[in-house]
Amino acid sequence: MPNRSADTLFQLIQSLERSEKRNFKLYITRNTGSNDLKIVQLFDALEGMKQYDEDLLLKKNPTLQKQQLSNLKAHLYREILASLRLLKQDENVDLQIHEQLDFARILYNKGLYLQSLKLLERVKEFSKANNQATYLQQILFLEKKIEMLHITRSLQNRADELSEEVEEVNRRVELIGDLSNLSLQLYSWYIKNGHARDDEDRAIIEKFLEHPAIGAAQHEKGFYERLYLYQCFCWQAFITQQFLSYYRYSQKWVDLFHANEKMISIETISYIKGLHNLLSAHFDLRNYQKFNEVIQLLEDFIETPEVQQNKNNQLQTFIYLYTSRINCHFMMGTFSEGLSLVPVIEEKLKEYEPFLDRHRVLVFYYKFASLYFGSGLYDESIDYLNKIIQLKVDLRTDLQCYARLLHLIAHYELGNHDLIQYLLKSVYRFMYKMKNLSVVEEKIFGFLRKAMRLNAQQIKPLFEQLLYELKPLEKSSTANRAFMYLDIISWLESKLSNVPVQEIIRKKYLEAIS
Repeated sequence: MPNRSADTLFQLIQSLERSEKRNFKLYITRNTGSNDLKIVQLFDALEGMKQYDEDLLLKKNPTLQKQQLSNLKAHLYREILASLRLLKQDENVDLQIHEQLDFARILYNKGLYLQSLKLLERVKEFSKANNQATYLQQILFLEKKIEMLHITRSLQNRADELSEEVEEVNRRVELIGDLSNLSLQLYSWYIKNGHARDDEDRAIIEKFLEHPAIGAAQHEKGFYERLYLYQCFCWQAFITQQFLSYYRYSQKWVDLFHANEKMISIETISYIKGLHNLLSAHFDLRNYQKFNEVIQLLEDFIETPEVQQNKNNQLQTFIYLYTSRINCHFMMGTFSEGLSLVPVIEEKLKEYEPFLDRHRVLVFYYKFASLYFGSGLYDESIDYLNKIIQLKVDLRTDLQCYARLLHLIAHYELGNHDLIQYLLKSVYRFMYKMKNLSVVEEKIFGFLRKAMRLNAQQIKPLFEQLLYELKPLEKSSTANRAFMYLDIISWLESKLSNVPVQEIIRKKYLEAIS
């Protein structure tokens, strides 16, 4: 069998832009000798492949020996990264600081202590101006080393000054580390579980915010301290469905960047993520006008060099822009119009496949399924729901659960009653196992069990009863989780009014903006 594994070198070469490939060729010609012609040959061969196939690679390039291939690939990988570092060093603050630190170390090794200290002083100020506390630690460490081992200057209190600087930087780095850890743990909890299912989940989430770092950061003015503090409150509010608080901290997150504009180019991904959360908050709160304003802000930002010249930023903005565009159709009740986005997104998903995590793909599949369901195209909805159900991954158990529930309702719409009776037990067991059965889900299951035994005339009172029971729960803080995934209220209203569900949602939208 050909080796078609996800080869890291192949992925790296496939990710290169045309200018980056041209730069690599110039770099390798300028900096290497004739012995490296084989890595150029290997580069050209991998660049021309659609999929990595080691057997085919060796067959088409007989001068590349199998026993040499591993070393050649490792060498080529390093050379590509070296060429990219030279090309991109002016675009990244951390690369610029690394370069200056390297220069200071070289000067120190040459015995030019005063020159090294002078350079360290400059890079220290640059690091402070760009909020790079972790690099300040490295700068101060080398500065202390030079001062301790060599007689360099006669400034009074130099030892005290350095010691105070080190203590302050260490304190900041420790606090930033604690806050970023909390933010990461909260986000990780959400990726695995979704929104809080019950009071036990809420207690777990609230426990994160009892960490001493949260209190210590309340009065800090540093950029990263504020950023990670806002992220912690943002994730906590989102997971526990406190949407007003979610909006407030998402807005603070974005405002922090607007107050420190140079940090947008330094922490671009965090800025993009902040815009995404702000869009999600406006979507959850149905702030239609604000939603449109922020999506315009994101679209304008996509045209800037920070995004256009960075593939990772292009990928992230694609995910968040198209997620928001689908959400816009959900809000406005224009599900059928939204279907035009599906082939566009699927084409991009194929293009970005090597770089996308499955979580993102799952979310898009669920949104596709919801678009088709809202458009009355239940077979197509089921196709995407099956992709989620069949994807065996230990994340977003919430999507796994609600995909199964929407799958049941789509089969109900198609009249597949025999299949529903078979699926009811397995879906109920799955959701019970995942601790995903609140009073809302229990009532939906109860409705479906009864509905299988009734004809069209008998079913209407059952719809009315379910709507009557679920409507008050829509605003409940302990039972409203299901409404985040299924607009079951609009579906019930559509059944009782005998009109498509998207017309019900469209009417609500028009009433809200009038």
